[in-house]
Amino acid sequence: MRTPPLQPSATPVRGKRFLRVAVAACLGLIPGLLAAAEPAVVLNVWPGTPPGETKPLPPEADITKPTDALIGGRRIIKLGNVSTPQLAVYRPAKDKDTGASVVICPGGGFNILAYDLEGTEVADWLNSLGVTAIVLKYRVPVRDPAKRWLAAAQDGQRAMSLVRSKAAEWGLDPQRIGIIGFSAGGATAGYVALAGGQRYYPAIDAIDAVSSRPDFTLLIYAAYFVERGQRQLRADLTIPKDAPPTFLAHAFDDNIPVDNALQLASALKQAGVPAEVHVYDTGGHGYGLRPVATLPVTTWPQRAADWMTRRGLLRPVPTSRP
Repeated sequence: MRTPPLQPSATPVRGKRFLRVAVAACLGLIPGLLAAAEPAVVLNVWPGTPPGETKPLPPEADITKPTDALIGGRRIIKLGNVSTPQLAVYRPAKDKDTGASVVICPGGGFNILAYDLEGTEVADWLNSLGVTAIVLKYRVPVRDPAKRWLAAAQDGQRAMSLVRSKAAEWGLDPQRIGIIGFSAGGATAGYVALAGGQRYYPAIDAIDAVSSRPDFTLLIYAAYFVERGQRQLRADLTIPKDAPPTFLAHAFDDNIPVDNALQLASALKQAGVPAEVHVYDTGGHGYGLRPVATLPVTTWPQRAADWMTRRGLLRPVPTSRP
């Protein structure tokens, strides 16, 4: 398990360990957690203040309480008060590197980020497939109650353009850069993928001239595509013809209605966009990659890996990776 970077940085960091994580593990603050390697690169998403920011927040912090429910028998990191969006880049072993990459959007209801459960643990899985994993620490809590997804999607679009602008430097295939999101992070990923060339913020520099369209999308128990109690997609969500191929996974008994996956998949079908949907009869919400008893819902990573393989996204290619 990994924790988010302590300080904003644009400098590569290699071969060290997180002191804070080690101390927390020794003190018993994070049961069963050992120190984990830092990301290869950490950089800010924006060169200055993100768009629409008007007031400072309290310091960013893990706000998990000792009384919070465990997931898979372990606590999770609930990162709150994020005002400086960042990317943390985790690289696979060089001999496994496929050149593919994925930006990861953790969930948390646009109130917090489940940073390990739906962020760094996902990075571990993607690295095992030979994929460079880029955890997006987007802004929370919500800025605009009328558009809960907006600030996060702005950060997501900028993140996609930033990663693509770094493809040559990082040895990535610029045509195999995907995005994955969980719950509210699924909404973030979805609005980025379905933007249809529209920017959710005014362009500020040359990076914003680089495409923010993901080449593929994975949406895991995604939320906010339909209004609660409704069946149709939200009015502000449209499906462009160039939407990327999409993988969706959801549990039928999720408190976030399965209609979020089913209605989106149906709309993608009508637009001629390839989609694969896995709906499990039970499993609930917010499990990430952690096993939920003996339920098959947490086999979704195997199905997602199969899907990426079939689509040729995990093919090894010669790269100039540094």
